[in-house]
Amino acid sequence: MRALLVVNPAATTTSARTRDVLIHALASDLKLEVATTEYRGHARDLARRAAESGEVELVVALGGDGTVNEVVNGLLHRGPDPDSLPRLAVVPGGSTNVFARALGLPNDAVEATGALLDALRDGNERTVGLGLASGTPGTVDEAVPARWFTFTAGFGFDAGVVGRVEQQRERGRRSTHALYVRQVLRQFFSDPHRGRGTITLDRPGHTPVRELVLSVVCNTAPWTYLGNRPVYAAPGATFDTALDVLGLSSLSAAAVARYGTQLLTSSPGKGPHGKHALSLHDLTDFTLHSQAKLPFQMDGDHLGVRSSVTFTGVRRALRVIV
Repeated sequence: MRALLVVNPAATTTSARTRDVLIHALASDLKLEVATTEYRGHARDLARRAAESGEVELVVALGGDGTVNEVVNGLLHRGPDPDSLPRLAVVPGGSTNVFARALGLPNDAVEATGALLDALRDGNERTVGLGLASGTPGTVDEAVPARWFTFTAGFGFDAGVVGRVEQQRERGRRSTHALYVRQVLRQFFSDPHRGRGTITLDRPGHTPVRELVLSVVCNTAPWTYLGNRPVYAAPGATFDTALDVLGLSSLSAAAVARYGTQLLTSSPGKGPHGKHALSLHDLTDFTLHSQAKLPFQMDGDHLGVRSSVTFTGVRRALRVIV
């Protein structure tokens, strides 16, 4: 089998020595080409060329969720076609690795490589659904290119946190859970919209939901991890359905304490709930609008500010080795 291994050399939890070991292990079973990313978006470009070549059967992403997101967007550059596109495999190398862990893969790169080789020998794969976010027609964001996401997108408060974390990482800080917690607190005290939400959720055939402060879109569960603890924003989300949404209409100190506690104690059967919490399951098409421009993130990657984003849940979008 001809395969392309896309390696992010800045991956948080793998050393150069570990990467060499993984490459040798994969090359023993595959006709392997190795490409190292050199700039933001390079993994997308590499995966797109692999898909367009018609010769590569498998693309392996070695890195974190950001690397996986780029590879997926490269593979789906011309849209989903799971029967003809290369399959995707993931070797986790980031700090959280939500997509890989949601697929049931080990969080250790060496163990995940062994599991990948076993899955290839046994022919184990699944076809997963993905989310697509695009600019909304008739708005200032209409020209924004569409982009796929694997596990989550956020509009508002949580995206602001992601942006703050990225700023800290650019200054040389390591991506740790403590760093995220500090940025959550800073976002809480500085967010000008947490008292009165500016987000409206529109979906065909339903009354718009207005004045949301926070909106999290999930393609799977868990939403994220704190160390080894899974956190469920939308426990019903799966790779086999469309998209789930968690919206909050209040971020007062009391609401943050209540919903923060619910997130930390969430489980596969129970996520945030209450009079200020909105939970919607298996949505195929919907739009989030805001009266003010708000931060936007996908798969933990801050994408600037938007005033409107249209979401589509696409079932059976890509084949993945598991």
